[in-house]
Amino acid sequence: MLRVLAVDDEVPALSELAYLLRQDARVEHVTTASDGGAALQDMVQMIASGDRLDGVFLDVRMPGLDGIDLARLIGGFPSPPRLVFVSAHDCAVQAFELEAVDYLLKPVRPERLAEAVRRLWAAVAPSPGEEATDIIPVDLAGRTKFLGRQEVCYAEAHGDYVRLHTADSAYLVRMSLAALERRWGGSGFIRAHRSTLVNVRHVSELRFDAGRVVLQVGAKVLPVSRRHTRQVREQLVRQFRTGPLAAADDR
Repeated sequence: MLRVLAVDDEVPALSELAYLLRQDARVEHVTTASDGGAALQDMVQMIASGDRLDGVFLDVRMPGLDGIDLARLIGGFPSPPRLVFVSAHDCAVQAFELEAVDYLLKPVRPERLAEAVRRLWAAVAPSPGEEATDIIPVDLAGRTKFLGRQEVCYAEAHGDYVRLHTADSAYLVRMSLAALERRWGGSGFIRAHRSTLVNVRHVSELRFDAGRVVLQVGAKVLPVSRRHTRQVREQLVRQFRTGPLAAADDR
């Protein structure tokens, strides 16, 4: 599911764009900003809090920081969101130069916006059999380790921090578990407990133990809260049906 930011200094146009985006089943969350400066501030805050941002629907002509200048600034981010320009004027050349996935002419037609969302989804979502890598830098006594998402078996909440557990170690990073769930929730991580986020790829067993549901994750047994039991079971079933084992069975 896509998380996007819509930016336009014209309030009616911004409201209409946000409304149409929210009607698309592929769009999970829409944030809005009425000028380039506010949009830049919002994106900096999202990065600081670990929120995921997949795309920016960006008006070109705005007072102050216009869409083209903002797009250039976005391009300097470590993991920049993809761009879709929205303009009353032809901006194909600028869109190409800034590697935008699409550009829309105002007034935006619903069917044309749906095509832009499809292109954004194709640019963001991994191809079949391939998954994009998300890296978290971890500070370790004067050196930095770059930890890949799929190395993490599960994560535990520790106040304003989370402890990321791999097969052979654990790392403490300053991020809330809720922010990590927003960032990795669409990549096979699922909440098993209010304080635990689990990578379903590392789950080898779900069972009842002393009247409660637990997960076997490597050598660790993790409890599943009653509130999250159904969701965990459904996610594991989907993983089995669409993962490597299912593909092998189909052959």
